[in-house]
Order: sequence, then C-alpha cells, then structure tokens
Amino acid sequence: MAIETELKLSLSPRTATRLPQHPLLQGISPTRKHLRNTYYDTADLALKQAHIAVRHRRIGRQWLLTIKSAEPATGGLAQRSEWETACLPGQFLFMHVDNKTLRRRLEKLQPELLAAFTTDFTRLAWLLSPAPGVSIELALDRGHIESNGHRESICEVELELIEGKASDLFELALNLQKDLALHPSIASKAERGYRVFSGEPVLPAKATRLTLNAGDTPLEAFRTVAFSCIEQLQRNEAGVINCDDPEFVHQARVAIRRLRSAMRIWKSGLPAGFIAEFDPLWQMVASQLGDTRNWDVLVSETLPQMDKLLHKHDPAGSFHRQAVRCGKRSRQNTRTALKSASYSSLLLAYTAALLELPDNKGTSVAKFAKRRLGKRAVQVLQLANCPQENFMTAQHRLRIAFKHLRYAIEFFSALLPQAKSQDYHQAAAGLQDLLGRMNDLVVAEQISHIALAGAKGAPVRRWLLTQRELLLPKLDQSLAAFFERKLPWEHS
Repeated sequence: MAIETELKLSLSPRTATRLPQHPLLQGISPTRKHLRNTYYDTADLALKQAHIAVRHRRIGRQWLLTIKSAEPATGGLAQRSEWETACLPGQFLFMHVDNKTLRRRLEKLQPELLAAFTTDFTRLAWLLSPAPGVSIELALDRGHIESNGHRESICEVELELIEGKASDLFELALNLQKDLALHPSIASKAERGYRVFSGEPVLPAKATRLTLNAGDTPLEAFRTVAFSCIEQLQRNEAGVINCDDPEFVHQARVAIRRLRSAMRIWKSGLPAGFIAEFDPLWQMVASQLGDTRNWDVLVSETLPQMDKLLHKHDPAGSFHRQAVRCGKRSRQNTRTALKSASYSSLLLAYTAALLELPDNKGTSVAKFAKRRLGKRAVQVLQLANCPQENFMTAQHRLRIAFKHLRYAIEFFSALLPQAKSQDYHQAAAGLQDLLGRMNDLVVAEQISHIALAGAKGAPVRRWLLTQRELLLPKLDQSLAAFFERKLPWEHS
C-alpha cells in the first residue's frame, strides 16, 4: 500500500498553455502519457458511499488495476491509500490489497461491479526538486470525463508529493500562482465522474458532523474543525459563482463564520501571527458574502411579506425593485471575489499554515472544550441580563454570542452526551435564528433609509418596526426557557 499525497489545482485552458513556459519548469523534460481510465461501481453506488475508487487504467498497451480509499480533500490537498497492480482487461484481482477488511469487501462486491464512467486525458509530467530533500511531480491533465453520452472537460494540475512535507506542495503552488491563475480544487476526477454519471446538480453543502477524540490535543482538534470549515466553503464555491440559488451564498458564509469562530475559541493556543495574518483576510471574504446574503434575505424573505401588506403603496414596489438591482450587483461582486487570485492564494496559504502549526502537547481537548463552552455560556447569560441603552446594539451582541455558543457546541458535540447536547444546541440555534430574523429587519430598515429617504419610505419603516416588535415576546420566552436548561458539558 502506498499513501498518495497530492494537491489539485484547477486552471483555464488558456493558463494551461502557458504552464510549460513557467520558469520553474524550464530545463526539465516532461514525460507525456495518454491515460484512459474506466471507473467501476455497483448499481447502488456502494463504493462511492464508502469513498472507495476502483478503476482500470490503460497506458499504451499496459493495463493497471487501481484501488483508492480516501477522505474528502480540503484546500485542494488529498491523502489517499492506494493499491495498484498490473492486470488484464476486465480482470478484478484484489490480492494486492493488504487491508483485509477492504479486500474482503471488494471481493464480495466484485460480481456486481459495472462500468460507471471513463476519464480520457493526456498527462504532461515534470519531476521537480524545489528544495533539498523535496521531490514533487507536477502533472498537467487535459481531456474529458464521459458517461451515458455526456462529457465534461478536464483541465487541472496535480502536485504529487514524492519526498518532503505536505506544506512543500503548497509552497510550490503559491510560487506558481504568482504568475498563473491556479485555484485549489477538492473535487477529484472520480467525484466529477460520478456527477456526470448520475446527472445530479451540485447542491449547497452544509457543515458535516465533526469527529473529535477525547484524547486529541486542542490543536489537533482545531485542525479538524478548520479543515471541515474550508471544505464546506469550497463545496459551495461553484454554486456561488455559477447559479443564483441564495443557499450557496448562505452556506459559504456560514463556513467562514464557523472558521472565524473556531479561531476565536482556540485563540489562546494559536500563534499570534496566525490570527493577525488570516482573520482580517477571512473577514473581507465574509463581508462580501454577508452583503450578498443580506440582499438575498431582503428580496426573498422580508419584502414578499411586506409586498402583501403594502401592495397599495408604491414605495414598497420601488423598494423591492431597487433591492433586486442592488442584490444582483452584490452577487456579481461576490463572484468576482471568489474568482480572484487573492482568494485562491488565501485558501492555499491558510491550508499550508494549518499544516505547519506547532502542536504543543498539553491538556486534552475534552478539558479544553469544557472551559471554552463554559466561557461562551457565561457571555450569553451576561449579555441577556445586562441592561443597555441601545436595545438594538444589545440584541446584536446577544445574537453574536449565541452564534459563537452554537458553533462551539457543534465543534465539540462528539465529546458531549448526545441527548442533552442536542437539546441544548437546538435551543441555542433557535435563539440565534430568532435574533437573526430581528437583525434582518434592522438591516432592512437601514437599507430603506438609503433606497427610500424621508417620508416616502415611512410606510415601509413602520411595517419593519412592527414586525420586529411582534417578535419581542417570543424572544423573552425563549431566553427564559433556555437559561433553565442544564449545561450538558457539566455532566459529561
């Protein structure tokens, strides 16, 4: 068995033609191969569900049987267990798989294996030694994926680690990116092939449940959480760029909010320079996504309700039309931001920095979690009971506090009693959502002063104020019920 560590980067066909002329590749003769691969699975896609790939590869007259078992990639970085052996066309012999459990599973499924899709591409490969003790293969793949009469193009770079550290892949990628538009990609050829095979569209990706071990160090846990956030962000990029479904923007924004919240939770154990460098950069991306999200909520949720009640008032219609125009402009700005070189560099640099963080052995993540959860619960209680002159400011701070508490519970949920933590989390999430709806009305009112200044916008603002006031009794009741709950981490 070999462990394959590679970084995948997408690029345009135009950029691909420029790549061989890059200074880092000069003086190195590339190898050229034509690769045709057939991927197999059962009718119910048992291998896909288990993150297992089985393929036949033809290189010239040679045939290879390859088995890959992998976790989803993050930041373009993928690490896979790989088994490969020579074979005959159509032959499935799994004796070379030294993982007994996996081998038995494959042998059991062998009679059910069917061809699902093919990949057909030409590979130009350069073997690079960017530093002493570092060896990396840079492969440029161009071709297509085909299944059921449908095709999708392939144009990507793969950096495979031969010798060195995973961070060396990112250093090389960042050097290449200074001159070439390269973006870290997490979708493997197999994942894309399955999409072509099934014809299923790309759907908005929510955060996946995290698995932390009580014996992990806090830093190990932080890496797990941060990689999960980055993966969620990247799985929503294409949707943000290519379609108008507001849920992609929402989930991408949630991913960055979770990431920044995690950085705050673990702040005391992270290098000061790490936070200082990356938090402002993530904040800029979050602000752009947040602006688009505000317009989406206004147009798709708030204004339809207002239009029904204020249909006789022309200001409501004017406000709606202007909001739609502003929302489209903001969405285009967001797409530009996610297609920028600076965003691609941020993903690469941040992932590299995560891999290089020094792991100081100390307390377990279980003890760390109790302290951090307790701190955030206290913050929520203090803000809920602290009288403030500016009621809207107080609500805003309380919403942010509930957001941080909610994310902290999600991060550490695997370490907590499930029934108690689930109930507590649902209550915190419900309060955050309620406060979020109230904040949406505040944002709408602020926007109305710009779109409909003076008396013209008075009916709109009166309606928004009324809606916010109607939610206050529910907020008081929900807060009272929430603070009666026991803290699940104190009994774990």
